[in-house]
Amino acid sequence: MKIKTIKSASYIVSSVAGALAAGFSLLAGGAWWVVLAALVIVFTIIYSISDLVLRKFVIYKLKPVYQIVHSRNIKTSQLEHELAHKEEMLDDIKVDIRAWEEHNRNEIARLKDNERFRKEYVGNVAHEIKTPVFNVQGYISTLLDGGLEDPSINRQYLERAEKSIDRLINIVQDLDQISKLESGILKLNLERFDIVEIVREVIETLEIEAERKHITIKVGNSPGGTFPLAPIYVVADKHYVSQIFVNLIINSINYGNEDGSTRISFVDMFDKILVEVADTGVGIAKDDIPRVFERFYRTDKSRSREQGGTGLGLAIVKHIVEAHGETITLRSELGKGSTFSFSLTKA
Repeated sequence: MKIKTIKSASYIVSSVAGALAAGFSLLAGGAWWVVLAALVIVFTIIYSISDLVLRKFVIYKLKPVYQIVHSRNIKTSQLEHELAHKEEMLDDIKVDIRAWEEHNRNEIARLKDNERFRKEYVGNVAHEIKTPVFNVQGYISTLLDGGLEDPSINRQYLERAEKSIDRLINIVQDLDQISKLESGILKLNLERFDIVEIVREVIETLEIEAERKHITIKVGNSPGGTFPLAPIYVVADKHYVSQIFVNLIINSINYGNEDGSTRISFVDMFDKILVEVADTGVGIAKDDIPRVFERFYRTDKSRSREQGGTGLGLAIVKHIVEAHGETITLRSELGKGSTFSFSLTKA
């Protein structure tokens, strides 16, 4: 027989004691009412004593477990008061222990994931910084070893060193920005502005990069995709929205095919404006799509580094979009290009 409650244990003990008392009275030749009185009196006294003793004993044994599970110090009297009306204390504690174990398992899993992510992150940062640092070191060492006096290479090596330093600066700036975005230090400055005008300004700054790969940047939903377009007003942080377009358009240029195109289109969705940046580039494999917004993740590492990317652009875009309370999605297929979509609140 399995005893689950203190009252059950007390009942069994007092019943045995009462039966023994009744038996002794019967053997002593007592009348039936004497036997019955002995049974009732002994049962009542033993039940009260055993209930008190067993409850204190169980609470005494449960106290260390209770303190560990609930992560707090507690006096025995306080625990007695908390458990005073709980008949199945062991079952209640078992439930608490299971919940505590589950919480600890989840916490340990989270810490392991964080540790794995930290190691991967530190390794990626070191790997990204190592190449330009070694390049600068190599160029400067060559110049110090006599190359500085050689007019055929001194300017060329200085320009290459400058390019590697610019890459280092970009990595540090992107790391600083994404750290601030993740920590919530940067606050959005929400204002009403024309998103079409922002796109126009960004395209003008990236015109040289697009021409280098013979990529045509189109705006709007019409086949021609040329300005001017009617103004489209949104409420957002103008600076960060501009950065979203810079990163997405640069990404479309870096991974676009020669003589391809990039299209920025807008869809009116009641109180939102859906923005899509689509390219006719190499596309992204299905298995890579869930990871493209991770820091330093690249689907084509050699090609991305060749283009000078830091591997942080899409991660920054994701954080900026989410800071606006929106989400960014990706549709892509190998060989058929990619489309990034996000929404902003319409003014």
